Amino acid sequence: MRVIAGEFRSRRLKSIPGDATRPTPDRLREALFNVLQARIAGATFLDGYAGTGAVGIEALSRGASHAFFLERNRAALEAIRENLASLGLEARSTVAAGPVLQTLARCRAQIVFLDPPYPLEREYGAALDALGAEPPSLVVVQHSVRFEVSERYGSLVRTRVIRQGDNALSFFAPE
Repeated sequence: MRVIAGEFRSRRLKSIPGDATRPTPDRLREALFNVLQARIAGATFLDGYAGTGAVGIEALSRGASHAFFLERNRAALEAIRENLASLGLEARSTVAAGPVLQTLARCRAQIVFLDPPYPLEREYGAALDALGAEPPSLVVVQHSVRFEVSERYGSLVRTRVIRQGDNALSFFAPE
């Protein structure tokens, strides 16, 4: 796994073995940041269910001012911390350990990215409902193309869907 573009372009990131995390494929990450390109500079970014932190690190590499990394898996937390340290990004990041549904309320960001592992798909609704109460300017969820995400969560409304292979990105904004 590597950083695709920006300040840390082509830098390798540590990953973890097993299926505890579901890494966002490089092509899908590239599609995501092509959409976010005009919004990312200076923004605060939240990487929920962060895994190795690749999405949040990509945001920092492309100019986000700060990134929150929410993760509960110990091996993934260690990988995130090592990846941030290897790039000197500790001052621009916050790592929140614990279940995302508990840590989400403590971390306010302008752009939120959520990508729960498949066994936690039921958390999409709960996380989006929580964000819909006081919505950030943009929420993006990565999900299986076979998983149905609702059109609305509180005041968040789905504005766009990008499908790529077995994955989809659903974009939500306040109405």
